[in-house]
Amino acid sequence: GLKFIEENKDDPKFVAVGEIGLDYHYYADQADIQKRVFIDFVRAARRVNRGIALHTRDAHADTVAILKAEAEGIPTLIHCFTGTKPEMEEFLAMGCYISFSGIVTFKNATALQEAAKVCPLDRILIETDAPFLAPIPHRGKVNQPGYVKHTLDFLAKLRGENAATLAAACTANTRAFYRF
Repeated sequence: GLKFIEENKDDPKFVAVGEIGLDYHYYADQADIQKRVFIDFVRAARRVNRGIALHTRDAHADTVAILKAEAEGIPTLIHCFTGTKPEMEEFLAMGCYISFSGIVTFKNATALQEAAKVCPLDRILIETDAPFLAPIPHRGKVNQPGYVKHTLDFLAKLRGENAATLAAACTANTRAFYRF
């Protein structure tokens, strides 16, 4: 945890602090502890000049409040974004990158798809979240990195973009966030 961050701050392979954040879906009864730990990790990321990759589930308001109070100027990636367009817009207003997983391909993910349609090209990333969240046509199977192509193709069609253009933007955004 925090000790690892301090001990490895000079390692060039250490590119971000994460996955950190808040999850009230399973652990709402531990919200106060989660918030304290999240703040500790954000502050540690600032001390070692690294971005943060964050998980947020059923905790949007508290996540935004902590980011506004603690993470100004820290590159932030919203890992496996599953929220709504207004939630995404709040994150974008703070300069966050938004990463979409296979969930965006699911038939019932209409609110997420509405967000994905308008996510700026300079802020979008695509991920697998393997071994979880395999995209259609592999939903329910163990996810693997090669399946990210399905998510890319789905998003390109949804957004009315060329898949190569979207892939190039995602690659550039990944390099910018992780600074490599």
